[in-house]
Amino acid sequence: MLLLNPGPVTLTERVRRSLLQEDLCHRESEFFNIQEEARTRLVGVYDLDPAQWQAVLMTGSGTAAVESMIASLVPANGKLLIVENGVYGERITQIAAQYHIAHEVVKHEWMQAPDLARICAALDADRAITHVAIIHHETTTGRLNDLRALGEACRARGVQMLVDGVSSFGAEAIDFADTSIAAVAATANKCLHGVPGAAFVVVRRAALANASSRTYYLDLKRLATLQDQRNTPFTPSVHAYYALVEALRELADEGGWQARHARYAALSEQVRAGLAARGMASVLPKDASSVVLRAFHLPAGVDYPTLHDALKARGFVIYAGQGGLSKELFRISTMGDIHAADVERLLAAFDAVAK
Repeated sequence: MLLLNPGPVTLTERVRRSLLQEDLCHRESEFFNIQEEARTRLVGVYDLDPAQWQAVLMTGSGTAAVESMIASLVPANGKLLIVENGVYGERITQIAAQYHIAHEVVKHEWMQAPDLARICAALDADRAITHVAIIHHETTTGRLNDLRALGEACRARGVQMLVDGVSSFGAEAIDFADTSIAAVAATANKCLHGVPGAAFVVVRRAALANASSRTYYLDLKRLATLQDQRNTPFTPSVHAYYALVEALRELADEGGWQARHARYAALSEQVRAGLAARGMASVLPKDASSVVLRAFHLPAGVDYPTLHDALKARGFVIYAGQGGLSKELFRISTMGDIHAADVERLLAAFDAVAK
């Protein structure tokens, strides 16, 4: 079965075999060697200075990393501005509310790009705002939100940015030289091609100085402090860490995030062109979309459950639109062990389904 959903991904045999390594106690030096290699390689994905940046690992999904980032990095006297233009922006608002973090929201329709003028107006109207949270790749629609323009606005106002990079880290450009970026949350089982269970926050060490301890298990500062000491507060997902390290080695061997970006771009364009020729247009234009995932209009006369089940019977798992969009679109991601020949087989399957 080929997974075309936005994570977990179809694994390479190399990463799958890494799960068969010996069992490890998480208090032994052998585990801490694995943990440290993962942290070092994560900082190295974007060639970051380890004196300024730290990768903090945790066991959980990408949402755990986002929750840890939000709950920990907005200080007790801080205030968060949340940019919503999809399900995952809305999830950050729910996290902020759950922790009673002071926050405001600039809400957009799911199909809209963030309106920088509205965001700047909100920042200017409330000087108590210390942080802005934004989704980099909003997989609700496949839109890649513009971090550059928002970063300029944040720098001009002395505001820090918290980035949900769950579906972009390792395949899309992230300008960590932008001094407004305080942290990026992400996960192993998307663009890095690992397995579910390992997530992380790449955080400026300076940003941890004012961190709060609102949460217990996901306390980012405690995790960061102990991991710097080759330690861990809890039992991590050891085998998921094995897979993460092997996936990061594989990423480096294949040319890093730039090569993965190029690979995804070629595959996503192959999918786009093939579906367009079959009457299923992209929901967003190419320059607004991530290379990781694209959304497409459903074929005429075919609802999503019918399309999904027919393609699954032929060996492909696609993904529904969320909420009301489930009646309008479907989504295809090209993450994981997917190649041009697989896309050709997928397009042939569409021919059989939609004829």
